[in-house]
Amino acid sequence: MKTLTLLRHAKSGWDDLVPRDFDRPLNGKGKRAAETVGRHLRAERLGFDHVVASPAVRVVETLEHISVGLGETLAPAWDRRIYLASASTLLEVIHELPPEADRVLLVGHNPGLEDLVLALVPDRAEDRLRDDVEMKFPTASLAELRFETGGWDTVAANAATLVRFTRPRDLDPTLGPDVL
Repeated sequence: MKTLTLLRHAKSGWDDLVPRDFDRPLNGKGKRAAETVGRHLRAERLGFDHVVASPAVRVVETLEHISVGLGETLAPAWDRRIYLASASTLLEVIHELPPEADRVLLVGHNPGLEDLVLALVPDRAEDRLRDDVEMKFPTASLAELRFETGGWDTVAANAATLVRFTRPRDLDPTLGPDVL
């Protein structure tokens, strides 16, 4: 069995004047959310054999703040293909994951992550978690998928079970959408 946890980067700042989208940093709420998610990972004892991530600034900073909450440093393999990747590109990255890794964390961006979950998890009427992902995959959210397979190279559409979908607001209501 293989377990893939998808993490969308935390909330970034659109007010920062940076020359490229790639360079956008996290805002204050994003930093708080990432640390909260890190504490949640520690409380749930969710560990990873391998981490692969987009090298975008907001992903790098998300992982730094996740590490603070988690209490350990995550050392990802940086993969430029993940930056703003489509679901099909993300699936290529998954197919190339180290075969010995059973629990992998992939950190990236939307809409690719959301589309990937919707492609890998069958659409069943009773699957509330999948419905929640389809409604919105907010920043700093985690989706944990399990595959009854021995190798990452065989991961395919409709082959996953979505066992967890955790949004920052599920952990701390103040991290939910801003009320106007």
